[in-house]
Amino acid sequence: MYYKKIFVFTILISVSGFLFLSCGGENKNAWGSDDEIIVFADSSDFYELEASLLTVFNKVIYTPQAEVLFNLVRKDVSQFEQYRKFKNILFIAPLDTLHQVSKIVGNMLTEDVRLLVMNDSVSVINKHDVWAKNQLVMILTSPNLEKLKNNILNSHQDLIYYFQKASDKRLFASLYNEKYERKDIEAQLLKDYGWMIYVQADFSIALNKKEDNFVWLRRGAGTEVERWIFVHWIENASPSLFHKDSINAIRNRLTQKYYRTSDDSGFVRIADDYYSIQETNFLKRYALMTQGLWVMSDATMGGPFVNYTFYDNDTKRLYMLDGSVYAPKFFKKKIIQQVDVTLQSFLTDKEITPDRKKALFETLD
Repeated sequence: MYYKKIFVFTILISVSGFLFLSCGGENKNAWGSDDEIIVFADSSDFYELEASLLTVFNKVIYTPQAEVLFNLVRKDVSQFEQYRKFKNILFIAPLDTLHQVSKIVGNMLTEDVRLLVMNDSVSVINKHDVWAKNQLVMILTSPNLEKLKNNILNSHQDLIYYFQKASDKRLFASLYNEKYERKDIEAQLLKDYGWMIYVQADFSIALNKKEDNFVWLRRGAGTEVERWIFVHWIENASPSLFHKDSINAIRNRLTQKYYRTSDDSGFVRIADDYYSIQETNFLKRYALMTQGLWVMSDATMGGPFVNYTFYDNDTKRLYMLDGSVYAPKFFKKKIIQQVDVTLQSFLTDKEITPDRKKALFETLD
């Protein structure tokens, strides 16, 4: 089974010079947009690497509008003080040149990590909260420029993963508010079905079909921006269900039955365009992640969706967690990310502490 490989090395940032005089435990939140990455690279290196970098970070998703995941903004290292508190910072340089950023990157590494880089065992080094809270600083380096280019392309899934997870963490912190959390709904789902998911105040249960192991949470019904989340599970599931074709069939069966127009003339299905499925690590479980577009059978509506399907060994259940967005007048990358982050709050009974469980169940008294 495949899991995302996350190699995080602590980097030494104690060298002298203007670049690092200000580092160390500042408590203010990082600045900037979540989808903007500030890049420090020497101009000649960046020229050689730009095509590879854009291939990785400017990946296009369709919602159905074409939206890029991240925007790279190169800055000269002389401008570092202006940008050191931004959310996403990327240093890129090979170690075999005398360029300014190469020298800086070399000085940022401990001797042990430098040896790993020179042996081409490590090319990605991450550090969190260096100059601000909720900040990710990434170093991309290799012994020489050619190997750096190859390592960028070969590590493309991991590179996106690091920045996406940092963005997800920030987003969930902004979404979560205990005061407005629907703990009563969370507690009822936990009591009845043995799992829970974070429910914001403006979500409600649209459908609760115990006979079909299907719960639909909905926000903004009838408005310009709707969010739909469903959780479905299959008891004592056969491993044969855990592959691409079965996932598509299960989702289409559920949405044809439950995601229907008010006059019952149309239903939701997976669109044929812009569809992808990949293996991923979802909440420390091997999972298949499906992304794509949904469309109404009569072609009157559509939008993006994200789906995680995984097998839970403790309960012997196959779980399907699915989020969709309908917002025809808006760009939807940020909205579908909010739904995605909500799916990632999923917990089974075994994963919930006794104190939290007790507090949740008190809301049902």
